[in-house]
Amino acid sequence: MADMVKKCPECGGINLFWNREKGEIICRDCGLVIEDKMVDFTQEWREFDSNESESRRRTGAPMTFTQYDQGLGTEVGQKSDLFKLDSGDRNKFFRLRKWQYRISTAIERNLKLALAELKRVSSFLKLPKSVEEEAARIYTLAVQRGLVRGRSMESVVAGALYAACRRHEVPRTLDELSEASGIEKKEIGRTYRFVTRELGLTILPSNPADYIARFASALKLSAETQSNAIEILEKAQKIELTSGRGPTGIASAALYVSALLHGEKRTQREVADVAGVTEVTIRNRYKELLEELKLEKEIKKTKKRK
Repeated sequence: MADMVKKCPECGGINLFWNREKGEIICRDCGLVIEDKMVDFTQEWREFDSNESESRRRTGAPMTFTQYDQGLGTEVGQKSDLFKLDSGDRNKFFRLRKWQYRISTAIERNLKLALAELKRVSSFLKLPKSVEEEAARIYTLAVQRGLVRGRSMESVVAGALYAACRRHEVPRTLDELSEASGIEKKEIGRTYRFVTRELGLTILPSNPADYIARFASALKLSAETQSNAIEILEKAQKIELTSGRGPTGIASAALYVSALLHGEKRTQREVADVAGVTEVTIRNRYKELLEELKLEKEIKKTKKRK
């Protein structure tokens, strides 16, 4: 704090002292109190082990949308704790637990089940915590607006997760979400569009380059092939070849072309399985890339070298 005050305004000295107990900054040369009544934000107690730290801490875990009450609610003791009581008190607290669940609102009961499913799907897809938190926030807003009514809870959870992935630019396809959640791909897409429209969420189109690293890793392609695939995509974007085409299809085709150019031959079937698209899609995008970017000669040269 003393560093914030460059020098003493009275004598111009820089020999300053911060008295933490009194909350004052004093000039050692002339004795002028430069600042007073300063707030000390450090903790006023010491700790010597983890038990003391927990007992003296006044705050809990941060708020999070991944819990139905955002982590602020309280519950009647867990069953393992209740069994330590005598029979009379135990029965009383069991009844309190039962009534606590009964008087909870419909939204709270829905969130309890839905957020558990959201965590399961998020864990299956290995999504980062930031995406899980965003998806939980989107789902909570959807429940509060009554958007879940008439739709299956699982489809809205999957739609919220897909929206969160798109917002955080975490590449996950509808096929992957369908596999993880057990909901049809079309249903997830339909719910995703409905939720984002009703909540007014602005989501930019997927960038095909986001999928390159994942697909290249699954196909065991070199870093050079991966970099070249991104360059091919950038050239395709400049001539607007990627407009109106699925990001996974154009990304897998660019990777397929790059692999051919670097002599790392992969079949269209292998690439299609990794990307979750059909061989016809890869073939069509592949032909478009060759024609528009004039890559036919380079591929022929690569084949001749072999």
